[in-house]
Amino acid sequence: MKLNHLVYVSMFAAIMGALGLMPPVPLGFSPVPITLQTLGVMLAGSVLGANLGPKYASLSQVLFLLLVAAGAPLLSGGRGGVGVFFTPSAGFLIGWIAGAFVIGFLAYRMKNASIWKMLAANMAGGIFIIYLFGVPVQSMIMQITLSEAALLSLTYLPGDVIKVVVASYVAVKLYNVVPFRKGVRI
Repeated sequence: MKLNHLVYVSMFAAIMGALGLMPPVPLGFSPVPITLQTLGVMLAGSVLGANLGPKYASLSQVLFLLLVAAGAPLLSGGRGGVGVFFTPSAGFLIGWIAGAFVIGFLAYRMKNASIWKMLAANMAGGIFIIYLFGVPVQSMIMQITLSEAALLSLTYLPGDVIKVVVASYVAVKLYNVVPFRKGVRI
């Protein structure tokens, strides 16, 4: 990996940490809080993934989660440590890696970035894939049925759609402006 690619991966891991400074919004009926960090996943996929490739988008999430596992309090609300991977949020956290990869894969394949294409990519990776990992793990850890966990997750959908719109707008605006876009395709 080139040094500048490592810097970009680290930068998006830092963006995830910065988004973790925003306090979580706890819900009385679910132990999984609402956070802004899924916005960081979408930005990593749609900006970093579109420019350098999907593996770099997912590597930024791997780096971030390794820092969290090492005890850095980077998750929203100052949470960190290996214990967070044994909570109802664990599947969503692991889903960030796959979500960033899928968004990055779809964005990297775009010939030109339109808002509609970016919305579709962010919806696929930022909502569908993350929920695909998160809902079953939440169901298992909370010892509820899969349909009950899916119903609980509907609460997060309006906020996630707003994050998809914001990430897509930012990604389209940066698509041709970002410095590493100039002729670098891996």
